[in-house]
Amino acid sequence: MKPRTWVLLQGVCSPFFARLAQALQAAGVRVLKLNFNAGDCLYWGARPATHCRVAPAQIGEFFAAYCARHGVTDLLVFGDRRPVHQQAIASAAQLGVRSHVLEEGYFRPYWFTLEGDGVNRHSRLPRAPHWYHAVAPSLPPVAAPQTFHQPFATRALHDVAYHVAGLLNPLVFPHYRTHAEVSAPLEYAGYVRRYLRLRARHAADAQRAARCLAGSQPYFFLPLQLNGDAQIRDHSPFTDMHELLDLVLKSFARHAPSNTLLVVKNHPLDYRWQGHERQLQRLLRQYDLAGRVVYLETGDLLPLVRGARGVVTVNSTVGSLALELARPTLALAAAIYHLPGLTFQGSLDDFWGGGEPPEATLFDNFRRTVMYATQINGGFYTAPAIALAVAQLLPALLRERTRLDELLASTPPLDAP
Repeated sequence: MKPRTWVLLQGVCSPFFARLAQALQAAGVRVLKLNFNAGDCLYWGARPATHCRVAPAQIGEFFAAYCARHGVTDLLVFGDRRPVHQQAIASAAQLGVRSHVLEEGYFRPYWFTLEGDGVNRHSRLPRAPHWYHAVAPSLPPVAAPQTFHQPFATRALHDVAYHVAGLLNPLVFPHYRTHAEVSAPLEYAGYVRRYLRLRARHAADAQRAARCLAGSQPYFFLPLQLNGDAQIRDHSPFTDMHELLDLVLKSFARHAPSNTLLVVKNHPLDYRWQGHERQLQRLLRQYDLAGRVVYLETGDLLPLVRGARGVVTVNSTVGSLALELARPTLALAAAIYHLPGLTFQGSLDDFWGGGEPPEATLFDNFRRTVMYATQINGGFYTAPAIALAVAQLLPALLRERTRLDELLASTPPLDAP
């Protein structure tokens, strides 16, 4: 095996990258680190690192020179759509440096994703159903994950620490620009405000959900996503959830059976308060949908998906859950599971009357292949979860070829079945 030199860029707001670097070094790998802000420095600690302080437009050039100077063979990032990572991945491709992208899991909660070059819309997973039928029978069954507990408070404390350190950015990293939708103080203020007000919503939302689940009216389910999520910002045709709501409610009013309801549920990590609900009230009047739309800020996702006649999503992992529960599903963007035989391939207008459950065999083959090729058991925010993640990830990173590359080499996907 040729000696490899890894460079790590930005990771999650936790000690995960530092723990992973220790494991890589113990395995005989040379590990380098580029820091782009004070939060990166905080979680990297006193270990040697290079601070990248160039203007955003110069990051690609800086990274190319850095790789050439240090003989970098591998690049590791968390998230392929951060501006600094987009430029680094593009430079890496030109230099022959292998990119490895980590992201939240395609199947959750005990998994995260490892892919080369990109994830989601940029994933190398084929969009050909026949390929999964050809590949999956030779793969091992999906093992039950090792479970762990990651309290939201722990994740929140890591995030706060990262952004408190970021107060030093104007002094030590003056050119750094966050990839986040809004500044951390505004986001935190929104979370606090929403949390305090949601306490009064739980009982009412639970009653609304229970009526939908026990009632005689069939319903469709629309889970909302975060406006600032890369899944919406970079991997969908929508600017925000307001565009999505307008499109879906207009179509529902004109084409859904008159005896059906639409249940809309907000994302649990949305820091806004009542922005969607105010827009919904306007759309209900505009499209004459009074009494046909139920809006929930809180609630258990699983029974709502299980009881739905169909699920409409942009590209959320809720779509994977809906397929697992054999619910008719429409994806409005290029999710990895948006395949003929899994999701509805027609228009939104036609979905209300024509959605069919996914093919069970295809979903089993799809899930087995995706789990084998891209999913790693572990988490990022508590010591046991990080230890598990590092132990499971290390062998995958040290392979000469990724599992997905090996599958693609042994069974190339054809343009048509």
